[in-house]
Amino acid sequence: MLSKPLLRDEHLKVVLFGFSPGQELSEHTAAVPAIMHILDGEGEVTLGGQTYAVKSGAWFYMPGHTPHSVRAISPLKMVLSLLA
Repeated sequence: MLSKPLLRDEHLKVVLFGFSPGQELSEHTAAVPAIMHILDGEGEVTLGGQTYAVKSGAWFYMPGHTPHSVRAISPLKMVLSLLA
């Protein structure tokens, strides 16, 4: 998995992620609300215990402290925007 910060200021942090098939970001939480946007590929996103099949164009809003994880089925690119 690759990650590249695109923007960081006092109100917003934006990170681009790239996953190979089978790679995953294990379940964790963020202290602040976030928006996850799938740019390309297919995968599974688990939010608060519910799993969703995702593909290019999908997006999710996550309140702070929501457990979440990502698993790539195909090469997957996503942007995570953390809202301060």
